[in-house]
Amino acid sequence: MGEVELSCRAYVKMFLHASLFPRCSINGLLLSSSSAGGAVCVTDCVPLLHSHLPLAPITQLALTQVDVWCSQTKQRIVGYYQANACVTDSSPTPCAMKIADKISEQFDNAVLLMLDGSKMSSDRVPPIVMYERKDSRWLLKDKHTIMLRQWDEIRSIATQMLESGDHSLLVDFDSHLDDITKDWTNQKLNTKIAELSSPANGNI
Repeated sequence: MGEVELSCRAYVKMFLHASLFPRCSINGLLLSSSSAGGAVCVTDCVPLLHSHLPLAPITQLALTQVDVWCSQTKQRIVGYYQANACVTDSSPTPCAMKIADKISEQFDNAVLLMLDGSKMSSDRVPPIVMYERKDSRWLLKDKHTIMLRQWDEIRSIATQMLESGDHSLLVDFDSHLDDITKDWTNQKLNTKIAELSSPANGNI
């Protein structure tokens, strides 16, 4: 597997999901609308859960609904992300690997991203640890193969949205199940991110 590129939208939503539930383990799906070969371009993500991550029925329901939505919007699931409740632990759990395994059955170059809670406030580097599947195991991947173009701008947008309280706009699948009027595709949040990113550096 080659490089993995994260869009502004994908990173900001992962960051806000972890920030909205700082004392919980959270997870979600990574999506791509790009059909280009070579690098895996993660263009969006769907925040899933912030409680009971290993609960298989809810995860399966979410995967099914996201898969249907992706087919309607010409996207595909290309990976999985998770942040553990313990900020110093960025290792994949059995639950993370199981879901990532399922995704890799449908997409050969699937990626597993773990958010490093201890570096969430760091200015220097993205707080992301990436794993790739080799020989039926998930192995740590070279951090230099993760690309976030204009990292300073992306970090600034994420921080700005957190400080302004816009992270409360984020809806994960858990919240949708509590109130089905809430939009787990996060169109309002996507629009807000696009508004902030466009004047800063074009469409990131």
